[in-house]
Amino acid sequence: MGDFFLKRVYEPYDESDGFRILVDRIWPRGISKEAARLTAWEKEIAPSPDLRKWFCHKPELFEEFRAKYLEELRTDEQKQKIINEIYTLTSKGRVTLLYGAKDPVYNHAIVLQEELNKIIDELKA
Repeated sequence: MGDFFLKRVYEPYDESDGFRILVDRIWPRGISKEAARLTAWEKEIAPSPDLRKWFCHKPELFEEFRAKYLEELRTDEQKQKIINEIYTLTSKGRVTLLYGAKDPVYNHAIVLQEELNKIIDELKA
């Protein structure tokens, strides 16, 4: 069982990506579904539309966004179900979470990756 990896959906496909899961609510511009080579598109794991619009990828809002998104991940039943499904894939191989945001530091996929890795660490303990 391994960690969850992050990659921009615009980066080239690599066999070592394993299961490729797009975690954005909106399809990324300029990429075809064939080029994305997804295992799954889990739009409902993304931040709620209101939270996504509020954050607008502004670094100064990231810490507050992170707290609000973690609250959604931990309390929303549908998001919990998807987290369990994604976690289950780790027993079958590597899982790469794909996102479209330009900023590799201030985006929801970072928060999701941290939460998923935290779950793995807690289960190992």
